[in-house]
Amino acid sequence: QVQLVESGGGLVQAGGSLELSCVASGNSFSIGDMGWFRQAPGKQRELVASISRGANKNDADSVKGRSTITTDNAKNTVYLHVDSLKPEDKAVYYCNVKSRGTADNYWGQGAQVTVSS
Repeated sequence: QVQLVESGGGLVQAGGSLELSCVASGNSFSIGDMGWFRQAPGKQRELVASISRGANKNDADSVKGRSTITTDNAKNTVYLHVDSLKPEDKAVYYCNVKSRGTADNYWGQGAQVTVSS
């Protein structure tokens, strides 16, 4: 089992920056790829960015060029930084960890991000 605790988010002005962090605890051997998803009201949850254990990164077109995902593997922590925030970035952001060796997915509690114009 893996537990995820997110921090960051809140109210940010349009054009500003967002910083989120997520600490994974529990069975560290289960920690595989890590990433961030978001869900806006009335919409499906979507991938924002992901990073593999081998540091291969992937990000959504909606944040491409504005986002940076990094990890500190020693601390089992994943970070998301997004610049030039837009009103459409408003959503609840969820940390995600895929289990190594099984099909399990772990989710954080969610962090509300509101962008004021």
